[in-house]
Amino acid sequence: MTHVTIHGERFHLDGAPTYPGRSYRGMPIEGLLINSRMVQATFDDENPATRSRWAYPDSGIWDPERNVREFIDALPIYRAHGVLALTLNFQGGSPEGYSQDQPWENNAFTPQGGIKPAYLARMQRVLDRMDELGMVAILGVFYFGQDERLADEAAVVRALEAAVRWVLDRSYRHVLLEVNNECDVARYEHPILTPPRVHELIARAQTLTQDGQRLLVGASFRGNAIPTENVVNVSDFLLLHGNGVRDPNRIAEMVDQTRALPAYRPMPILFNEDDHFDFDRPHNNFLAALSRYASWGYFDPGENNYRDGYQSVPVNWQLSTPRKQTFFALASEITGSGR
Repeated sequence: MTHVTIHGERFHLDGAPTYPGRSYRGMPIEGLLINSRMVQATFDDENPATRSRWAYPDSGIWDPERNVREFIDALPIYRAHGVLALTLNFQGGSPEGYSQDQPWENNAFTPQGGIKPAYLARMQRVLDRMDELGMVAILGVFYFGQDERLADEAAVVRALEAAVRWVLDRSYRHVLLEVNNECDVARYEHPILTPPRVHELIARAQTLTQDGQRLLVGASFRGNAIPTENVVNVSDFLLLHGNGVRDPNRIAEMVDQTRALPAYRPMPILFNEDDHFDFDRPHNNFLAALSRYASWGYFDPGENNYRDGYQSVPVNWQLSTPRKQTFFALASEITGSGR
């Protein structure tokens, strides 16, 4: 069973720092988590008006079973390239890469905050296989394109507690909990999911235990944003996003500004979403994060009309594009292929 822990600014797996002894171009890699956003791993759409949008070209239908099976089949490839962590989410993310409106229903929760068995079964299969492979799940609970499907604040709290208790009941130790994706996006319907109050949910998740164990918990902020003091004060780790950041120097500055916050204490800083690439160049967002000892995460909305990235449904989970190939090649080079 894979067990992720935090020691100061470092992540450990099974009692040892990640990438033990590894450095790259003079930058320490030991203790970091190279990661990728893969929130469509458990995708389904319960809205009959939009479900046909996600049909596979070769079959003409959408098939959530095929999607999760092909994702699980690809996991050893990611792990072999040194990518130790993947971001998942019980409410997914836009299946178009980016979207203005989100009428589809990719949502693990009932309106009152219960968890739907079919969604839970897909998530369990993913987490079980990641556990076997020694990989960490950055497991999100809420997403701003779906949170309105929960009836009220009480339902939000019930959904959070149900998700946390399920993780604890299954004795998963390879999970970092992301309460919600980009808590500072104005489209959240429930105030408890926004920066002034999301720390309440972080703290609530931390109070839930089983056999003396609790989850490590945080929440992410949108691209180019610095976490708020109340979130920093209660978090176990800090999640930043690099979306919209075109200058790698700004990535480094974001890490510096986060560490300079009065509430900051030694803890990991982790980018788990960044849609800027340039992996073949000597200066890019990935390397800029590493230069400040921050983990970095790949977000691939797709290259050709947003239909071939890991964010875009139906997903080809293989290393099927030049962009995917260059990311994983660089990750392998940086990490020593998963050592």
